[in-house]
Amino acid sequence: MAARPDPERADRPVPFGPVGRISGPRVRPRGADAAEAPGPHLMIGEDAAAGAGIGPQDRPLRVLHVSQPTTGGVAGYLVQTVAAQRRRGWEVFVASPQDGTLASDLRGEGVPHHVWEAGRSPGPGMLGEARRLRRIIGAVGPDVVHLHSSKAGLAGRLPGVAPGRPVIFQPHGWSWLSGGGVLAHASAWWERRAAHRADAIVCVGDGERRQGVEKRIRERLWTIRNGVDLTRFPPADQRERELARERLRFPRDAPLVVCLGRVTRQKGQDLLLSAWDRVAAACPDAELAIVGSGDALDELRRRGGDRVRFLPDVTGPRDWLAAAHVVALPSRWEGLPLVALEALAVGRSVVASRIPGLAEVVTSEVGALVTCGDVDALAQAIIRRLRDPGLLADEAEAAGVLVRDFDMVETQSRLCALTLAVAMGTADAPALSSPVPVS
Repeated sequence: MAARPDPERADRPVPFGPVGRISGPRVRPRGADAAEAPGPHLMIGEDAAAGAGIGPQDRPLRVLHVSQPTTGGVAGYLVQTVAAQRRRGWEVFVASPQDGTLASDLRGEGVPHHVWEAGRSPGPGMLGEARRLRRIIGAVGPDVVHLHSSKAGLAGRLPGVAPGRPVIFQPHGWSWLSGGGVLAHASAWWERRAAHRADAIVCVGDGERRQGVEKRIRERLWTIRNGVDLTRFPPADQRERELARERLRFPRDAPLVVCLGRVTRQKGQDLLLSAWDRVAAACPDAELAIVGSGDALDELRRRGGDRVRFLPDVTGPRDWLAAAHVVALPSRWEGLPLVALEALAVGRSVVASRIPGLAEVVTSEVGALVTCGDVDALAQAIIRRLRDPGLLADEAEAAGVLVRDFDMVETQSRLCALTLAVAMGTADAPALSSPVPVS
């Protein structure tokens, strides 16, 4: 049997657009048959018609992305992915709720957007959400439906919602992590049952993949690590920090800790506020900026002190990262957050929870990992960095080296290769030079 491709070989050529109509059998070679299976290929126009037995077609690959989150890391990843696929000449559509920044960002780039109103958690409106999504899928007629995060993964994998359509599911953090007890068991059960309703399940990091394997989700599981746009997030020097602070109206020299992301239990801003009294006592001039919106915002506002500022969502986080001395990520669970990669690319120390996703990016050379929920350790890690400019400089230098392994160009090349293979029914073929499925 042919050996599986080496997942470390990122430099092999992969076939992707601009493309015409893709052609090829939608089969899943297994066992001995997989050794002889052809890799992904393209046929355009009349060649495609001859190979597939259909009328001549020369339109590009058509992809529909579906997401309930419209702010934060998932929305940022989606904007990044849509741009990369459109650069390849693909037709890309997005379905999401109207709120947040995602819809306006996409419309500003001319990306067709379909309003899909959906709540964050399962509830009585679930069947209505599924019906609305089915209508959108029918109207778009995509070659691939790409479901982002747990709600889209639930609605889009219900029977009859995407009939006959190749499906990619990307959890961006598994659904069972958001609850405990019966809810966690039910979520894990659903994910196991629904796994066969996706042609590929994409994990954004090794930690997320391991969590899936531990819950017996092993087939069709691929790892494509999140990446950062290094052209948009080059290192920020002291002059840029000063200019960013002027624009944000922060004191020029005050130590600043920034926490960017949805304000929810998952992101752990409540833990950061619990630690902040200790930080403020040790560093009286320090300020904390919590940037984002979410269902925990009102409660946290009531807890915030004089040197804690709450700011609305931002489309571009660069100014906040440039202005910061330390970026705090006290999350309870994650996939592999973009904001951590963006902070490292800009050259900022990161203090984060020791959880899957963050643990594979935040090393001791670029910041600190603390036990999730240990507010004393969180405070001490922040205090140490605010008091030691030399440590901040050393971590900034190391971050610039580490983040080169998380280049968005590689991430999107791999995702495009997998998307094309899913559309063609060849995602299991060993010829696909992209990340390797977990067996």
